[in-house]
Amino acid sequence: MQKKHIDWKDVASSYHEKSVTLAILILLFAFLVSPKIEVKSYHKEVKEIEAIDITPEVPDKIKPPDEMVKPQVEIVIEEDEFEGEDEEDIPIVETIEITKLDAYKEKEPPKLNLPSRFVKYEDPPAPIKQVPPEYSEFARKSGIEGQVWLDVVVLKDGSVGAVKVKKSLMPGKGGLDEAAVEAVKKWKFSPAKSGGKPVSVWVTFPVTFSLE
Repeated sequence: MQKKHIDWKDVASSYHEKSVTLAILILLFAFLVSPKIEVKSYHKEVKEIEAIDITPEVPDKIKPPDEMVKPQVEIVIEEDEFEGEDEEDIPIVETIEITKLDAYKEKEPPKLNLPSRFVKYEDPPAPIKQVPPEYSEFARKSGIEGQVWLDVVVLKDGSVGAVKVKKSLMPGKGGLDEAAVEAVKKWKFSPAKSGGKPVSVWVTFPVTFSLE
């Protein structure tokens, strides 16, 4: 029996063709079953900013203050209200003439002759010249109103001697108490009379501060 001779080249060529065919089939199968990948293009969004012109605010004009209303002054004379009160506790406000001081000699303070609280009179003193007190700007804007009661000495010549705040409304420097005292010191009275003669007496009356 004759042995069949097989050429290795033919065998290799046969396997090569099968291998190529199998590789193509595998690639085709992988392409069919693999998920589809979508590639999205990048889109850059551009936002436009609109410029707005801002008009600066102009402050309103300040309203000028209302015309200052002069306070009303009411006079009420009270007689013999301070019987038994110690006169030494009353501070004295007195107008003193300017004198030349001696640098080498101490001057004694002037002595004031205050009337007694028990002076009797038939005709009470009456104001003949009234100087209205100044209404401070702070008190006016704060709406402070009311009365300052004063104890006042009306001298024989009708001028004002001692002045004391009996009932305060607004104490302190620049307050309504000070304004009332300074105004009353400039007043003039027809003096009280006892037996037809002028006498110095204590009187009590309010100075009214009102914005109306």
